[in-house]
Amino acid sequence: MKKEKTKNSRIQSRLITYIWICVFPFIIFFGFAIFQLLQYYQKYDQLVRNITSANEYNMDFKNSMDEMMYKIIIGSANWTDSEKKLEGEDPKGLIAQATEHFIELRANTETQNVQADLDALIKLLGILDERVDDILKNVAEGGHYDENIEMLDMNIRTLTSLIQDDIQKYIYDEATNMEKLRREVASSLVSTLRLLVIMLILMLLVVFILSRRLSRRITQPITELAAMTEKFAGGDFTVSYHTNSNDEMETLAESFNSMVKEIEVLIEGIHREQENAKDAELRLLQEQINPHFLYNTLDAIIWMTESGENKKAIQIIQELSSFFRISLSKGQSEITIKNEKEHVRSYLEIQRYRYQDILDYEIDFDEEILENHIQKLTLQPIVENALYHGIKNKRGRGMIRVTGKADGDDIVFTVEDNGRGMTEEELARLRRLISGEESSDDQRGFGMANVEKRLEMLYGSDYGMTVKSEYDKGTEVTVKIPRV
Repeated sequence: MKKEKTKNSRIQSRLITYIWICVFPFIIFFGFAIFQLLQYYQKYDQLVRNITSANEYNMDFKNSMDEMMYKIIIGSANWTDSEKKLEGEDPKGLIAQATEHFIELRANTETQNVQADLDALIKLLGILDERVDDILKNVAEGGHYDENIEMLDMNIRTLTSLIQDDIQKYIYDEATNMEKLRREVASSLVSTLRLLVIMLILMLLVVFILSRRLSRRITQPITELAAMTEKFAGGDFTVSYHTNSNDEMETLAESFNSMVKEIEVLIEGIHREQENAKDAELRLLQEQINPHFLYNTLDAIIWMTESGENKKAIQIIQELSSFFRISLSKGQSEITIKNEKEHVRSYLEIQRYRYQDILDYEIDFDEEILENHIQKLTLQPIVENALYHGIKNKRGRGMIRVTGKADGDDIVFTVEDNGRGMTEEELARLRRLISGEESSDDQRGFGMANVEKRLEMLYGSDYGMTVKSEYDKGTEVTVKIPRV
């Protein structure tokens, strides 16, 4: 069972694999591009923040420091009296704040020239702090006015000028680094675009190769099997088809070969029977297999595959495999109602793909009857008749509804359609064909007459089918069998 499940998903798994082969490189590429872009953004953002913060010190530090120290020296900012000390006039705090800020910038940069700028700047701030201490010490002792003014001019203002120059140099070097980063981003963008174009071309080439390969893997065995089926439909029962694809086509090929072998055996048995029974049984076998139905279905699969509808093709292949497995049933003539239901569903699902614009269907069987038995191919010919002679002749969409219910010791099936229906004359003729009162080569009556004949032979005259129809409203066929 596990092996069968693997086969049933082989074509779909191969299709998904081919899609991932095409998509996965693009996922990797775009992930790398986004990661690289994020890195560039973080570098750029850090440079902007550094320049912006340093520029604030470049504009205010020298003026603030010179003015603060001058006020302290002339006494307008009483450094020794905290009550008279003006708010915000703390040269030591300003130097400590600037030093801490530039040390933080130094820790966050890896560029050598910028590190050198910041090292020099931090060193000047340390010297400035020492010179400020000298002046503050003199102010605290009192006097020393001339000496303090001289120290202000010679030391403080000189050092703040040098600090301002170093800040400007730092800003200039960071701006230079920003320009280098911009050129690096531009170069990376051009390289990325080139790589993207190359990958797109390669992907299109890979998609072209893989699509041709997948299409050939699907269409070639279908075409070969269609040719075998055409020979088989022409009466050559010696044909066989073999493939090592290990997918749904292998299952279909095995079912086809088994079907051909069983039919050959059945035909040999038919030749030993009476002439009339021989003709009837042969037509029954043709009804069971319906090679034209298989041939048309394979044509539809080829058309779907060539038009790129691979998933639909896979689904219809799976339904066709299920249809023929149940049709064969290992040579058994009797199957469970559950299998008969699945057989009808597979048939209608295949036809729904072909007649999707006109066909809807419903199947509703009671759970309690599913394990009971029924002669195989009891309901499918009736459903086929409803489709070809009811729904296809109706304008617009049609509905086929198949139900199965327990009725005491019996089981009752109904096949309803809202198709064209029949006139009273047509209905009367069909009833005569089904009952055997009249014979005809009309395909419409043969399949149903065959079902009626088998039911009567197996279960007696109390069982069989009844037909009700009304022109332009639809047809209802009821089948009654014993519950076995």
